Amino acid sequence: MGDYSRLALLVSDSDRAQEAAEQVFRPLADWVPLEEADAAVVLGGDGFMLQSLHAMLDADRIVPAYGVNLGTVGFLMNRNRQPERLLARIAKAKELSISPLTMEARTQDGRTQRFCAINEVSLLRETRQTAKIEVSVDDKVRIKELVCDGVLLSTPAGSTAYNLSADGPILPLDSQLFALTPISAFRPRRWKGAIIPDRSCVTFRVLEADKRPVAAVADQRELRDVAEVRLEIARDKALTLLFDPGHTLDERIVAEQFVV
Repeated sequence: MGDYSRLALLVSDSDRAQEAAEQVFRPLADWVPLEEADAAVVLGGDGFMLQSLHAMLDADRIVPAYGVNLGTVGFLMNRNRQPERLLARIAKAKELSISPLTMEARTQDGRTQRFCAINEVSLLRETRQTAKIEVSVDDKVRIKELVCDGVLLSTPAGSTAYNLSADGPILPLDSQLFALTPISAFRPRRWKGAIIPDRSCVTFRVLEADKRPVAAVADQRELRDVAEVRLEIARDKALTLLFDPGHTLDERIVAEQFVV
């Protein structure tokens, strides 16, 4: 629990979020700009929460974020209930720290780009031809040639997102693990992925890159025609999410495994 006396209000562009902000949330507090805030209230869905967290990373201004679900799934958000008690709920909220991935990618023309990913980094084929990717963990080649539509590395926070859709495992938030998951693997046909320690460094090297181009996507940011991608945890950029007691992300991850 924290003492958050100065709050910023971040609102999605959706009509639902904008209407709720004007009619309900803006009168509740004397909101301040993000650069002056102790914490941020984020109105929207999971996508806007990721966008807001990335904006904090880019600005090097990271404060705890309390999400109010005005989107669809709302896995990273709190329920939109009793908005008149918002300030009291924030005061009692539990803090959850998550560390993003840092991606260093080299393109075919030799450029290097660096991005952060809170959920996952995925490599995806750009054309009708399958991708061929060499997979290394801690500089040791584990798969010489993965023939696939793509491959991803997911954090625990992102394990219920794209990773789960690709039949990857759900990871508890305190597991200190990554999910390494193939996307429609053709060869080796029986490889279903791996669970590895989050202290690991994972490298994807694109084979036959000219013939079989591959894009790298770090959450919502895409870099096309990559030659090599190197991934590791960014502990120095830890983010804090605020959740109502009893509705933490840990509980949601457990509950998700019993959905039928």
